[in-house]
Parts: sequence; C-alpha cells; structure tokens
Amino acid sequence: MRIALFVTCLGDALFPDVGKATVMLLERLGHEVVFPDRQTCCGQMHVNTGYQHEALPLVRHHVEVFEPYDVVVAPSGSCVGSVRHQHAMVARRHGEERLAARAEGVGARTYELSELLVDVLGVEDVGAFFPHRVTYHPTCHSLRMLRVGDKPLRLLRNVRGIDLVELPDADQCCGFGGTFAVKNADTSTAMLADKMRNVLDTRAEVATAGDASCLMQIGGGLSRLRAGTRTLHLAEILASTEEVVA
Repeated sequence: MRIALFVTCLGDALFPDVGKATVMLLERLGHEVVFPDRQTCCGQMHVNTGYQHEALPLVRHHVEVFEPYDVVVAPSGSCVGSVRHQHAMVARRHGEERLAARAEGVGARTYELSELLVDVLGVEDVGAFFPHRVTYHPTCHSLRMLRVGDKPLRLLRNVRGIDLVELPDADQCCGFGGTFAVKNADTSTAMLADKMRNVLDTRAEVATAGDASCLMQIGGGLSRLRAGTRTLHLAEILASTEEVVA
C-alpha cells in the first residue's frame, strides 16, 4: 500500500525521530511511504484559539496537498482530529461548501498511526522488540475525539520483551492542551503533577503516548524532577527491533 505521511509541524520541528520511526515501521511491514514536501501546519492551533478565518488558507492547502492520496497517516491523534473534525467545519463557516466536501474526503482517508495499523492494515503484531517497563497515556484527542480505544494497547501488548503496566487514572488529561498550558499555567501545572505522580507510581522506565505534544508536557515535567523516567512516542517503540535495541 502507498501511504502519505503527514508528519505535523510539531513533529517536523521538534520530534523528527517520530516521523522517521513511522516510516521505518510502515516500510518494515511492506508498505511504500511518501512524504508530500509541500505540507505544512493543519491549522489546528488557529482554530482552537478562535482564528478560523486565518485557518481557512491552511485547510485549503492541506486538502490540495493530500487529496491525491488514498491513505494518509499521522503519528498524532491531535492533528488527525483537526483534519477529520475541524477542516470541513471551518470551510462551511466561510461559505466554502465545495472545499468542505473535499476536506471531508481527505479526513475520511486520514488515520492516526494505531488506527491505520489495526483498522486498515489489520496488524496488531508489528514485530517490535522493546525490553523495558512501559506505561501508556491515552491522549485526550485520541481517546475522546478519534475514539481509538485500546488499539495502541493492543499493539503494545504484542511487543516482545515489554513489561506493560497500567497507568492509574489514565484517561485524565496531562494538562497541555496546546495554548491552555500557556494561558492557564497554574491549572496546567497541577494537572501535570497528578499525571507525573501516576506515571512514577508505575515504576515505568518509559511513558508512551500517540501524541508528541502530550509527551513534551509529561517529559518536560519528569526531566525537571530528574525522575529517571523518559518519554517515547508509540511509533518509536513499535519501530524498535531486537537488532536496533542491541
């Protein structure tokens, strides 16, 4: 299968290894991955902060870039949520009905990584090897907007060597929420403290999730505590093999 990678602006700028791991994983499973080099921000941060008019050109550009592809994957529940649930809404609010219909088409073919693997490719065992104690944080957008359910956990349970431990109060937000962490810093910090306490209670070596933004929040807090627990994107664990770890 030929799959287009939507790497996301956060991934491109701050977490390029997540995009690389996504490509490595899908190619190992026998699929061709292409990277449309005209891609840019999906406009989620504009929409979420009330700048829908400014988001409209980004929606149009995203549709133009990814419309030619039958399958699009992003290692981000947050950005897939925006493409699937915000793009058509933004277009319609500005009287762009044809663009809205096109955006719906692209959105219907855009998948978060665990959705693509389990629902589209029908794979739960990707041949990964990761001999570490790991806990999984289900991010808000993947849990509540995309409703990926236990797909990431099903993938992790099939990783060889892993010691997967349940995260207490896993469904609670980590406190990032994009600009929420900036505008409501005290509340965000309190939510992060709860999340870090739960992560540390598991005695996990690694906390994983499907969104680099949430991992940035959790990882930043853990690094300031010098807790010894690191964060790693789901794609990076699933791309790991015995040869790579060794």
